[in-house]
Amino acid sequence: MCKPLCRSWNNASGCTRSRNKSGANRGGDDVPFFACGLSCVMHPRNPHCPTMHFNYRYFETEGGTWWFGGGTDITPSYIDEEYMKNFHGTYKEVCDRHDPEYYPKFKKWADDYFLIKHRGERRGLGGIFFDDLNDRDPDEIFEFCRDCANNVVSAYGPIIEKHKNDPYTEEEKRWQQLRRGRYVEFNLVYDRGTIFGLKTNGRTESILMSLPETARWEYDQHPEPGSPEADFLDAAMNPREWV
Repeated sequence: MCKPLCRSWNNASGCTRSRNKSGANRGGDDVPFFACGLSCVMHPRNPHCPTMHFNYRYFETEGGTWWFGGGTDITPSYIDEEYMKNFHGTYKEVCDRHDPEYYPKFKKWADDYFLIKHRGERRGLGGIFFDDLNDRDPDEIFEFCRDCANNVVSAYGPIIEKHKNDPYTEEEKRWQQLRRGRYVEFNLVYDRGTIFGLKTNGRTESILMSLPETARWEYDQHPEPGSPEADFLDAAMNPREWV
């Protein structure tokens, strides 16, 4: 599901901060703001096809402070190393076209941001993530965001084409549902966009559009050592360098 975001001036109170380049913070004051962006999430039914999410956004306060944020990340249930290299490699190429420091910085930012702290594991296998980006001409950053969004298909499409018709077992589907439980936990507990949207009286149905259709939880569940599921969990706990 894709969700375009385009808001006129609204007030945010207590849940966001007015930023400027000197670091001034107006704390809990009302902050009139403008926001626009695009969010998209894909939750395929086949457990061999990863979930993918991207979001690129622009914020501007009434006082003239502005910034861009966003990223693209992938959440498989099983690791296909060739296509993980393609996904991360595509975004490294995009980043390198704009700033060679972007990919290592934004890849680590994604690994840190998507950590489910109470589990000690990431939601998925990362990608790129950034926020508060206003260190250069806004047109340059907009072109970077546009380049990122325009490369979602080349980063994500090949793995879907490869696996969309794969057969799968009930156990593989069960594992996918358990991982989607982790997806729900992150989005409802830690995701900044979800928290911000709910606290600014946004449209609830749109804010929660990123959640999967179904999910599962089991008490104290652990994958069998040496299994593909255990390999995925290790990668979620210990981020890997794919390119």
